[in-house]
Amino acid sequence: MAKLAKTSSRHSVEPGVELIGDAETLNSYSNVLSGVVKLTKSLSDGRQQIVGLRFAPDFLGQPFKAKSAIHAEAATTVSLCSFPKAAIEQMMKQSPELEHRLLRQTLNELDEAREWMVTLGCKTAPEKVASFLLMIARNIDSGVGPAARSARFDLPLTRAGISDFLGITNETVSRQLTRLRMDGVIRIENSRRVTVDDISRLEQRCGGRWPRRNRPIYET
Repeated sequence: MAKLAKTSSRHSVEPGVELIGDAETLNSYSNVLSGVVKLTKSLSDGRQQIVGLRFAPDFLGQPFKAKSAIHAEAATTVSLCSFPKAAIEQMMKQSPELEHRLLRQTLNELDEAREWMVTLGCKTAPEKVASFLLMIARNIDSGVGPAARSARFDLPLTRAGISDFLGITNETVSRQLTRLRMDGVIRIENSRRVTVDDISRLEQRCGGRWPRRNRPIYET
């Protein structure tokens, strides 16, 4: 960790800035320290699909791959701790523990992707919106522990972005947010600031439980 710290650099990125381009040559990897990163995949005709969100302390990049397989963009203001690709890959060869931690994160991301497939394929529109809000509430602030019973956050995606991520229409997203607000499950200010006074009430609307996230690969 001390060796990695000598090669690391911290920087902030504004919303909408590209972090990793699709099929881009990778020269560095990063830990998300704060904020939300949006992951998308594109078709040859230009259509895009949001396929995931990354929060602190997630790791951006896939070691030993020459090019990225996904597009990453700052959905909010994002703080990153970045490392040269060569330093990470050399350290992995020297430290089996670091390699194992990266492997565990990859397997965790695979589990999360499967959970989200269940959300998209099996849950109703109200359950999808509630699951999305619960995911944000539990992960957007890495300083809040999993036992927290309330949350307050700004939505990292627009209504159009949420509808893209959930596979439902903008109108349905708006209706379900209004329904949760009218039922007293959430409070909404200025269209983006969401307050959840009792997370257990939001959990009851999800039709299932969202998995907990794990600790960072590298943290300063």
